[in-house]
Amino acid sequence: MAASIDQLIGEKVDALFGHNTAITGITALPGDASTRRYYRVYLNGAGPPPSLMAMQLPAGSGLPISSEELAVFKDAPKELPFLNVHRFLDRVGVRVPKIYGQWAADGLLLLEDLGDVALWDRVQGLPESEVIGWYKKAIDELLRLQTAGTANRDEACIAFQQRFDEKLYNWEFEHFIEWGLEKRPGAKISTAALSTLRETFAAIAQRLDRQPPCLNHRDYHSWNLMIHDGAVCVIDFQDALLAPPQYDLASLLNDRITDAIVQPHIEQQLVAYYRERAIELSGRAISRQEFLEIYRLSAIQRDLKVVGRFYYLDLVKGKPGYMKFVPPTVRRLQRNLAQVAQTEKILPLLADHFEAML
Repeated sequence: MAASIDQLIGEKVDALFGHNTAITGITALPGDASTRRYYRVYLNGAGPPPSLMAMQLPAGSGLPISSEELAVFKDAPKELPFLNVHRFLDRVGVRVPKIYGQWAADGLLLLEDLGDVALWDRVQGLPESEVIGWYKKAIDELLRLQTAGTANRDEACIAFQQRFDEKLYNWEFEHFIEWGLEKRPGAKISTAALSTLRETFAAIAQRLDRQPPCLNHRDYHSWNLMIHDGAVCVIDFQDALLAPPQYDLASLLNDRITDAIVQPHIEQQLVAYYRERAIELSGRAISRQEFLEIYRLSAIQRDLKVVGRFYYLDLVKGKPGYMKFVPPTVRRLQRNLAQVAQTEKILPLLADHFEAML
């Protein structure tokens, strides 16, 4: 009979810290979109931390990657992507959680407890200057990941074996068309409208594919950045890959309900801050107009994918909780689509299907 999760955690804690360390409580934490489960484990002993996080991998998952479209390696991964990417990020100085112990065969990792305060939680109710200050900290950590990570490229890290290319961009655009438009209950969209959308999406995919890539987290948003001891700590990085640098920046400033706090005038300041710091770190000139256009196209592409994903999670995975993020996401899409000549023409087509755009 397989051990219960409490028994398994108890065995591993005992193996790590010895018999003098007692578990005083185990609390299951709310899940996100992934299939992993997390538990906070409270400890009582002289040596170990007062608490740690247990990551439970889904049973029978082998070596899971949270995004199925990323399973495109030449050779099958020989270790958990989380462990592989963690080792690299830790080496180049990105603040990631410590790993106390890992037993992939048993589906369990024990990690540093970074607390419950994500960046999004930290900025609630703060004056604008402090909101900007915290997001600048997040941008500094992002630039460390992108700059140090790219400069220290290591082919043993799976993040360097995959990139956002034309094929993956088009996969995500099709994901939006399939779940955000075609398979929505009661949805009706004309063949002509679909043709126009696909033509525009293909052109965006080609444009983004031509951009010089760097290391990207791929899901660098305000809920994947934990505030611990005054620092911005990065989690959920197992899908890291190569992409234009604007991709992660767009993720940070354009996700779910982010613009309820990071309003357009704050977004402009933060985009400018990123570009200025990137110029300082690289010593290279970066065209403001070109940078902004790729930033907006990245935000548009990502938000379209996200809308499709939210419908997919609702209709296929039975997780309707993300649907509340669809209206703010499509309102942000409306704003960004209107600012790029290449996408302005599809705005009326999408507005016909999303009431929040009207």
